[in-house]
Amino acid sequence: MKKYLTTSFSKSAYVFTGAVILMAIVRNPYHVGILVFLGMNIIITIGLSLLMGYAGQISLGQAAFFGIGAYTTGILTTKLGLPVAVSFPLSILLTISVAFVIGIPTLRLRGHYLAMATLGLGEIVHIVFNELIPLTGGPSGFGNIPLIRIFGIELDNDYKYFIFVWAIVAIVLFLSLNIINSRVGRALKAIHKEEQTASTLGVNTSRLKLSVFVLSSGFAALAGFLYAHYVTFLSPGTFSLGFSILLVTMVAVGGMENIWGALIGTTVLTLLPEYLRFFKDFDILIYGIILISIMILRPEGLYGIKIPGFLLPRSKKGDNE
Repeated sequence: MKKYLTTSFSKSAYVFTGAVILMAIVRNPYHVGILVFLGMNIIITIGLSLLMGYAGQISLGQAAFFGIGAYTTGILTTKLGLPVAVSFPLSILLTISVAFVIGIPTLRLRGHYLAMATLGLGEIVHIVFNELIPLTGGPSGFGNIPLIRIFGIELDNDYKYFIFVWAIVAIVLFLSLNIINSRVGRALKAIHKEEQTASTLGVNTSRLKLSVFVLSSGFAALAGFLYAHYVTFLSPGTFSLGFSILLVTMVAVGGMENIWGALIGTTVLTLLPEYLRFFKDFDILIYGIILISIMILRPEGLYGIKIPGFLLPRSKKGDNE
């Protein structure tokens, strides 16, 4: 167990260090802002990877959980005047409570019932954001959400917020890597492979699926909290079904059966539209062709693609671990 903790910590530290080095290279505030959004997306897709890739459950409601987390902290801090330190746990608590209520009846069933239930939840939440005008501002949204302040330091620019978000990405990655390398992780893999067999062997499949579903919703709420206090403005359009589908696509493109696939897929689909802006009116067409090509040529995802040997430095046996 100590070995897994050390390895997970090292990998998470490498990700954080690599992100900081990339920020130092980029320097352009606009591009740093894109990398901030990338970090938020990765937090959501790591949770979705645990749910889809390891527990074998599909959720189309991550945008709803993302939105509940964002709107809760936004409303509490702007409408009720609560400090950010109070709105943070409350936004997470409300989101995981909703996930718990939804998950109890649906996760006891097999098949894609969870996908259908979360699809309905996403639409209901989106309607509430639009119609609950006194609190949410309706389609026009609302702003003036306060910035986050840590130890007296206000996160008032992209560079400070980048460090904060990617430090949280590293923590989420560390926790998730330890989960998948534990007995819980092995049980999740067993559920994904053959749920009935896992149940026969004594795995409480219902409770375990519910736990990982609640955890993934908590990660989405955490990203929503970060989003709200970064953009300082919220509107329902951000939390639509389309964003949920994009998140599932990110995990699928990267490779569902490995948590690193979520990082790869999220990076590709977050940064790719920025590069395609050069093609102007043809960007959506090219984007679609790339996605279709990946899904046809590499249905198991981008993670694990073998790089030609001549492109890699020579290494001794055992160096690839």
